[in-house]
Amino acid sequence: MNRRVLKPAQLKIELEKCLHCAAKPCLKACPVHCSPCDFIAAAKNGEWQKAAELIESQNPLAQSCGLICPDKFCQKACVRANLDKAIKIPAVQAAIMQKARNENMPLANVPNPNGLRVAVIGSGPAGIGAAAVLLRQGFCVTIFEKSNQIGGALNLIPAERLPREVIAADWKRIAANPNLTVKLNTLADDYETLLEQGFEAVIVAVGEQTRRMLNIVGEDLSVSYVEYLSNPQKYQTNGNVAVVGGGEVALDCALTAKRLGGMVEMFVRRGLSNMRMGLDDYADLISNDINVTTMTRVAKIEKQKENLLTAYTIKTRFNADGKLEDIPNTQTARPDFSLIILALGSSCRENKLDNPRVIYAGDCVNGGSTAVEAVASGKAAAQKFMEQIA
Repeated sequence: MNRRVLKPAQLKIELEKCLHCAAKPCLKACPVHCSPCDFIAAAKNGEWQKAAELIESQNPLAQSCGLICPDKFCQKACVRANLDKAIKIPAVQAAIMQKARNENMPLANVPNPNGLRVAVIGSGPAGIGAAAVLLRQGFCVTIFEKSNQIGGALNLIPAERLPREVIAADWKRIAANPNLTVKLNTLADDYETLLEQGFEAVIVAVGEQTRRMLNIVGEDLSVSYVEYLSNPQKYQTNGNVAVVGGGEVALDCALTAKRLGGMVEMFVRRGLSNMRMGLDDYADLISNDINVTTMTRVAKIEKQKENLLTAYTIKTRFNADGKLEDIPNTQTARPDFSLIILALGSSCRENKLDNPRVIYAGDCVNGGSTAVEAVASGKAAAQKFMEQIA
């Protein structure tokens, strides 16, 4: 169960902890400029619809982000931590959105169309962030999505962390805008042609395109995180599972493999403190009895008999210049893995056009990022376009 889902009594306790700081450090720490101080104040007064509108006006993926946002943004900035413990702001956000929707939260007012059309390529968090900003300003937006579903990388997050009905609820409110057109199963990669067809701008939010590789012998015997998380049941095993990587994607792979019966071990090149996770993530690792082998890299993968795999590992260290290096004579054979998952993230292979009307956003600009950072990037791209035509 997602530890972010608050019960009513828990929500009340978290709301009462807010000190309503004049400086609003939580607002300053939020990538999408949402103000926890303000939406918590509204919720404490029983104004759930107002609280939800304050959130949704800044983040169209309001409830989704509440369930998956790491604690390194607003929660880390919460001054309450200096007294006892920081407010669980993302969880509060998710709970407010759920309560408001249970009370049939009305849709935002739809402005009259301004007659200008914008194409958004990709329907992940960045594309949705861009589209939401433009729609609120009266633009007619067409989203081109090459797959058969909305959400992009959100669909790779295990449903235990991000239920699909939550993604659908966030999207439903955006899709209700009559100025939005969505074209699924449509590859749109000729941006100049789209401009010639009458779109004022093209916002490219295609996400990460190229998975990072280890470039080692036997790498083809492993499974990528995209393949695994897209259909984990296909790879279900009660045997030993190795997950190579130390970020949230690796965590999702590890937790999913554990839930499906595997004995999971994570291999991380760096130290525990260098892993790109929040405190809740570390707690999930501990509570699920997942072993984490740090300062270790997988150097080779070899096939054994009976469809098992051996991972050859080498210990690592930081040298005097702070760079990671192998420790000589530390190679170890780790046999009997039923599955090895590479969860190293991705990079973008998008060749960017030198055209001010083609604006790039999200992971294809910043590399792998959190959902809320991708939304922020999409919003910034939309704002950049609007400043160009102002």
